[in-house]
Amino acid sequence: MIRKDYLPFGKPNFSDEEVAAVTRVLRSGWLGMGSETVAFERELAEYVDAPHVVAVNSCTSALFLSLLVLGVGPGDEVICPSLTWCSTANVAMHLGAKPVFCDVDPDTLCVTPELVLQRVTSRTKAVMVVHMGGIVAEVEEIRSALKGRVAIVEDAAHALGAKFRNGRPVGSSGELTCFSFYANKNLSSGEGGAVALFDRGVADRLRSLRQNAMPIDAWQRFTHPKSILYSELSDLGYKMNYTDLQACIARVQLRRQPEFYVTRLEIAKRYCAGLRSLPIKSQLNILDPYHARHLFLIRLTDECLQRDEILLKLRARNIGASIHYAPLHLMPLYKGLSRAGLPNTEALARCIMTLPISGSMTAEDGEYVVEHLAEIMQQKDDDGVTV
Repeated sequence: MIRKDYLPFGKPNFSDEEVAAVTRVLRSGWLGMGSETVAFERELAEYVDAPHVVAVNSCTSALFLSLLVLGVGPGDEVICPSLTWCSTANVAMHLGAKPVFCDVDPDTLCVTPELVLQRVTSRTKAVMVVHMGGIVAEVEEIRSALKGRVAIVEDAAHALGAKFRNGRPVGSSGELTCFSFYANKNLSSGEGGAVALFDRGVADRLRSLRQNAMPIDAWQRFTHPKSILYSELSDLGYKMNYTDLQACIARVQLRRQPEFYVTRLEIAKRYCAGLRSLPIKSQLNILDPYHARHLFLIRLTDECLQRDEILLKLRARNIGASIHYAPLHLMPLYKGLSRAGLPNTEALARCIMTLPISGSMTAEDGEYVVEHLAEIMQQKDDDGVTV
């Protein structure tokens, strides 16, 4: 039987506590960036074990500002995987730099030191390391391979709660690490992002840049009513700040991360057990305790299987299967930005698929996905080919 309601690939879990927090902030009369944002930055910094966190309006803004404070500009190259969301590459282009696409490991779907080094030139200014789906890329190994010649920015949009092999959380590496709080993320405030970092001076500059490069923001002016200071601008800034209306939700979501972790792990276990007999391979270490499991990525291992057909049949049964991602280097916008083919990425693009997983899913939801995916993959079309 086909369920009546659609099961999204990622659905936020909001409780009465988030609703109460929003009500409290609405009644406070202060909705913009203020005390709630400051408190969230402090709490998130403790959670990711970083001295400083700067909250902004999206992970895209976090990535953009990170490259900006690194001095990336025209003539520079920024290495990033092709198998990622377009923001990872676009922020370099917005600064006049050139994204240089890199292949990924077929099991982790992340870049490796070897693959990154293949793309390094004298013009390389930064490497964008994406923690794909919630698995942790080899940041320390990549740093060692680069020998300090190139800066690293971690795109951790999928990786809040993930940990490195030493047990420390993503965000604690000392690199500029960017998080997302979009609607489907492990921590959701609808929109939003943040940069975790170790350098106080850089953190202060990020805080200024997110608020049109003003030396003092609206909340600071509000809490110091005797101040009429309006300094002359010395830097070109942006309107990229977070708000207290978002931050109050994020603070509750941060406290609920252990709950969401358990739910995602149970769904992942159910998938792994139920799909074991099918020609499917999940992302490496999907049940690893250090994996954030933002996405449950699979790839079809039988060339006869038609990925797009399977995906559409799942959606017809109200299962929000998706694709993460289509390779950027094959899109018209980025034509000519790859110096050579990316065989792993191109092969993965034909067979990867994302199954629903979120802090809102139930055991019954997971069983429904397993049952219908198995049924679809065992069907035969008129020619006898599995579809």
